[in-house]
Amino acid sequence: MNSTATASLRPQPGEYAPYYEKYLSPIQGNDILATLDEQRRQMVLLLSGRTEADGDLRYAPEKWSLKEVLGHINDTERVMSYRALRISRNDPTPMEGFEQDDYVRNGPFGRRALADLIEDYIAVRRATVSLFRNLDEAAWTRRGVANKNEVTVRALAYIVAGHELHHRRILEEKYLR
Repeated sequence: MNSTATASLRPQPGEYAPYYEKYLSPIQGNDILATLDEQRRQMVLLLSGRTEADGDLRYAPEKWSLKEVLGHINDTERVMSYRALRISRNDPTPMEGFEQDDYVRNGPFGRRALADLIEDYIAVRRATVSLFRNLDEAAWTRRGVANKNEVTVRALAYIVAGHELHHRRILEEKYLR
């Protein structure tokens, strides 16, 4: 089986913490590399032509702005890709979790132009796709520990896709109706 064939096998329960099922279950198909690439196109289409006012929008006072949601997507994808890189290289060192609210609170997202955050998203996603596209077969099923839970590289690819899809749907339904 080649690397692409291994990547096309969906993660099974036991390859990720049960919490992440909400991200994995909505992902259709078995070609995670194509899914990640297509998501990039869909997100760019959703956000292209949006104004700074759109970027500053909060659908409720206590909720993140659209810019903060996009910054959160980018930060989370970086963290998950880093985890995938470490595990794919057979690094056995457990990795800590991260507090998403602290990352958003301490990120400069509200002061950045929406167009810059979109460019950041594109760069992050291209780097993520490149990382996963260039893994060998053995790397996809390697296991490591992140946030006190065992996870495979393959599951991390699906988590990245599912997390982005989750937030894109929120953007479509609550921010950009």
